[in-house]
Amino acid sequence: MFKENFDINLDFFKNKSPPLIGVDISSSAVKMVELSILDKGNQLYRIERYTIEPMPANAMSEGGIVHLEAVSECLQRGWKRMGTRQKNAALALPVTDVITKKIIVPAGQHEDDLVFQVENEASQYIPFSLDEVDLDFQIVKPVSGNPEQVEVLIVASRKEKVEDRVAIALSAGLKALVMDVESYAAQAAFELTLGQLPESGKDQVIALIDIGATVMKINVFCNGESIYTRDQPFGGNQLTQEIGNQFNLSLEEAEAAKRSGNLPDNYKTDVLQPFCETLAVEVMRAIQFFYTSTQYTEINYIFIAGGCAVIPGLNETIASRVQVNTSIVNPFSNMELSSRIISRQLKLDAPSLLIACGLALRSFDPL
Repeated sequence: MFKENFDINLDFFKNKSPPLIGVDISSSAVKMVELSILDKGNQLYRIERYTIEPMPANAMSEGGIVHLEAVSECLQRGWKRMGTRQKNAALALPVTDVITKKIIVPAGQHEDDLVFQVENEASQYIPFSLDEVDLDFQIVKPVSGNPEQVEVLIVASRKEKVEDRVAIALSAGLKALVMDVESYAAQAAFELTLGQLPESGKDQVIALIDIGATVMKINVFCNGESIYTRDQPFGGNQLTQEIGNQFNLSLEEAEAAKRSGNLPDNYKTDVLQPFCETLAVEVMRAIQFFYTSTQYTEINYIFIAGGCAVIPGLNETIASRVQVNTSIVNPFSNMELSSRIISRQLKLDAPSLLIACGLALRSFDPL
């Protein structure tokens, strides 16, 4: 399909091993990460380079690309600032652009038979012609109590959604080799941090909450499996708007002031603290939705990611409101840092780089 049109081979799951840059295209920025591996058996990595290039206003909308040229130029600027020679890239689609379905099939099938069965099943669940979508699948695990069957995850996306990201990469001088899903990439990076928990979080219910510019993404895991996902329309742009309203600034001026910290003394008490309280209430609402939508009645840990995660005191505010131990995600906490990386700055940026880090990890998938 895409190989014929673009001379590349995109996929959601199939293993790749060439060096890759992880490229996360969000509504607020293009985020890029390059990793190297020191000891694969022990999952020891080094972060070589990364960059966060601000996205022009209105270039993206609800995860969709509005102005391809503006996004491509942003990606190209980020790549140049990153200072790498690597041009192979792994990108991801937002969850809203993909359809997923788990099916049960007989184990040990020949690949051609499995492909036929997957396509037959997919045609029943996907509300588009299969000619209009890119489709991939992965055998997840044997069915519990029935070793003669396996669970297969099917993922599909409209071709134009994939093509937009491919075109942006090509226009920026990069070659897209992998197309992933943002939630899967985030989970891959997040799992690097689970060693911080007792018994690496075994049998614990863990919520990963990514608070971006416009959307708060909730993903709840147990023993490495996602058991619940939800997006809520709340993010850092609300804080920017409040700054603008409170101090009579344009949105551009408010965003610049927020990033620089150049704000009046009453900013913390009149704007930031109420925003943190409101955000904590949104997290509590999300947790309540989880409880009412599943059989689970407890979350053991919350990890927060995204640009808002490093707001001073936010994790404590959430922990107090929800009554759950809350920490800030840092997928690089156990990685070696190259001489190009400033440790203090990386600590501030790390929660925003979760998806880009997970995509960069695709470099080390086995053949």
